[in-house]
Amino acid sequence: MNNPSIVTASLNQTATLSTNKVIRNTYTLLSVTLLFSALTAGVSMTLNLPHPGLLLTLGGYFGLLFLTTKFRDRALGLAFVFALTGFMGYTLGPILNAYLALPNGGQVVMAAMGATGAIFLGLSAYALTSRKDFSFMGSFLMVGILVAFLAGLGAVFFEMPGLSLAVSSMFVLLMAGLILYQTSAIIHGGETNYIMATVTLYVSIFNLFTSLLHLLGFMNGED
Repeated sequence: MNNPSIVTASLNQTATLSTNKVIRNTYTLLSVTLLFSALTAGVSMTLNLPHPGLLLTLGGYFGLLFLTTKFRDRALGLAFVFALTGFMGYTLGPILNAYLALPNGGQVVMAAMGATGAIFLGLSAYALTSRKDFSFMGSFLMVGILVAFLAGLGAVFFEMPGLSLAVSSMFVLLMAGLILYQTSAIIHGGETNYIMATVTLYVSIFNLFTSLLHLLGFMNGED
């Protein structure tokens, strides 16, 4: 008869190895996709490509996100991850060109990039080392992101700069919370698919960066 303590220890060890594998695969894929996204953004900037527009951007994003989710358990899912992150990098290129063309635009872009990196690394390190469970934030983040997204659309269609700034501020807080939530989910076994974990963290970083870019640009009088 198996000793219950031995069985429990074996199960815990298996779970730990599985979690470590998801963490390793997630951060490896995230690093590569960020580099690929930066490459497509650089190409977009160099060629001075136009922004695809709101409707095409949303269609491309949600379409590729749907395909990534559908094929998340297959090798094809990786292809759609790169398609998604590459597309988002392309949409970022024209935005960066617009900021870089303004006085002190380079400083604003670098400040937004540095702040994004510091926030992501700090929150990820905190979640990984403290091992706190942030699953309680799930419902709040879902509702908050939906409200912020709809408010953002309203700010664009009705041309309301004040609301746009408020939305950017909301997204900074929501994306910070999403980083904690997703990292916690990986640690505690709530997310076992590294492709979906990567996409969630990538989207968090992307939205955090663009929101900080908007806020810092406004504070520097460039929006």
